Amino acid sequence: MSRIGKLPITLPTGVTAKVDGKNITVSGPKGELKYTLQDCTSLEQVDNTLVVSIKNEESSKEKAMWGLTRALVANMVVGVSEGYKKSLEIQGVGYKFEVVGPTKLVLAVGFSHKVDLPAPQGITISVDEKEKNVIHISGIDKQQVGYYTALVRSIKKPEPYKGKGIRYVGEKVRRKAGKTGGKK
Repeated sequence: MSRIGKLPITLPTGVTAKVDGKNITVSGPKGELKYTLQDCTSLEQVDNTLVVSIKNEESSKEKAMWGLTRALVANMVVGVSEGYKKSLEIQGVGYKFEVVGPTKLVLAVGFSHKVDLPAPQGITISVDEKEKNVIHISGIDKQQVGYYTALVRSIKKPEPYKGKGIRYVGEKVRRKAGKTGGKK
C-alpha cells in the first residue's frame, strides 16, 4: 500500500474540486487547474476531502502512480489556494535582471547580447524592492514555476571560482581554490 497515496487530500475553504470521470478540475481564489488521471487510478470526492485509489494494490507500477497522482492533486489544491513562489539571485559584475512587463525577463549575464526569456502563461515575474539582484517567480502550477525557474538558472549557472551566475536564494555554491602560481 502506498504511504503517500492512501492519505486523503483536505480541501481548504474557498477551494472546490470537480471530478468528471478521469478529469479533475480544482478551482480556488488564485485560479483553476485541470488534470487527467491515469487509467489505473481513480479519484473520489467525499464531503470536503479527495481520496485517490487504484485498481490493483499488488502492482508496483500502479502503487507508484497512486502516490504520484495524490501528490499532483495535492499540489493543485495548494496552488489554487496559496500559490507557489521561487526566488533567484544574480551575482557578478554587470550581471542584472530586467523585467519587461509581468511576463518577460531580460538577462544581462556576460554574453555579447541580452537574453530574452518570455514566461509561460500563468507565471509572473517581479524584482525584489530591497535587493535589485533578486527576482521572484510565482504562479499556481508548481511544475511550471519550478521548470521556468530552472530554465532561468540554466542560462548562467554559478561557477565555482568566483561564484558568478544565477542561483536560488539560499543556495550554497561549492567554491574551489584558484591556481597556485608556483615556479620550478
